Amino acid sequence: MKKVISTPQAPAAIGPYSQAVQVGNLVFTSGQIPIDPATGQFAEGGIKEQTRQSLTNVKAILEEAGLSLSSVVKTTVFLADMADFADMNAVYAEFFAEPFPARSAVAVKTLPKGALVEIEVIAEK
Repeated sequence: MKKVISTPQAPAAIGPYSQAVQVGNLVFTSGQIPIDPATGQFAEGGIKEQTRQSLTNVKAILEEAGLSLSSVVKTTVFLADMADFADMNAVYAEFFAEPFPARSAVAVKTLPKGALVEIEVIAEK
């Protein structure tokens, strides 16, 4: 059975989707762009600040589901520019510890609202 996960500690969905969905012991988050839920605006700064906010949003959704970042088994990082990979990776490393989740990182043409990064995860309960 599918259970919707939602929290005001992360940005509300800007379309017809849920912040996250739990199926069995897995939680799938939607991609999180760097919107600060308190202001409704992007985190100020560049890729580092946007990565930090995107991961903070992911963390808030996982906490609503009773999980933490250590529960993450897979991440997907979407970058507007692969030249930002090293800076994104430096911030990403602040959020995850060994054993690290599996990860894919891809460059895309554009992201919603002109974001520099979007991150989605799969976590296990």
